Amino acid sequence: MAPEFTSRDPSQPQFWSDRFERKFTPWDRGGVPEAFRTFVAGAARPCATLIPGCGAGHEVALLAAAGWDVTAIDFSPAAVAAARQALGPLADRVQLADFFSFAPSTPPDLIYEQAFLCALPRDRWPAIVERWAHLLTPGGLLAGYFYFDNAEKGPPFGADPGQLRRMLAPHFAQVEDHAVTDSIPIFAGKERWQVWRRLPLADSAR
Repeated sequence: MAPEFTSRDPSQPQFWSDRFERKFTPWDRGGVPEAFRTFVAGAARPCATLIPGCGAGHEVALLAAAGWDVTAIDFSPAAVAAARQALGPLADRVQLADFFSFAPSTPPDLIYEQAFLCALPRDRWPAIVERWAHLLTPGGLLAGYFYFDNAEKGPPFGADPGQLRRMLAPHFAQVEDHAVTDSIPIFAGKERWQVWRRLPLADSAR
C-alpha cells in the first residue's frame, strides 16, 4: 500500500522529495535498462549527455565508465541527495537544478529521457519539448523511454503516439522506435524505446 503524502502536485519538487524521503519510488527500476546499454555500447563516439529528472541516476555510472561527459539534474533535493550517495566518487555529476532554467556548461549531444516527460502534467509537455529543442544542437539526439497510456490521472502521465509525434515533429525526426522487453511493472506494455534527431534549424522553423 502506498504511503499517504501531503504533496499532490508533481510539478513541484516537494512532491518528489516526499517520495524519495519515504523510499516510495515505484518508477525506479534499480539499474540501467537494456536498450540504453545497447545504445551506449553501439555509439560511434562518446556524447556529452544531459539527464533531466535523473532520480537515482543509475545511468550516470554507466556513461562515466564509457568515457562519456554526463551531467544529471533533478529539482528534488532528496532525489539529488540519494543519487549522490549512490554514485559516490561520481556524485559531482549530479546537480540540483530546474530543467527549464538549467544552462549546461557544455551543449549536450544527447538528452536521455527516462520517466521525465511522464512525471510532469501534460500541460507542461510543450515547454519540455521546446526546452529539449533549445538545448540540443542540430543533429543532437533525444533518446530514451516514452510512456503511452490514456489514463487521466498520474504520474505517470501517458501520451498518445500521435500526440507525441505531433509535439516532436516541428523540431525532431524519429530514427528509432522499438518495443521494450524489460519494463518494470508500472510501465509494462506501455513504453517504447525511441531515438529522435534534432532537425537543422531551417527545417524546424518551417
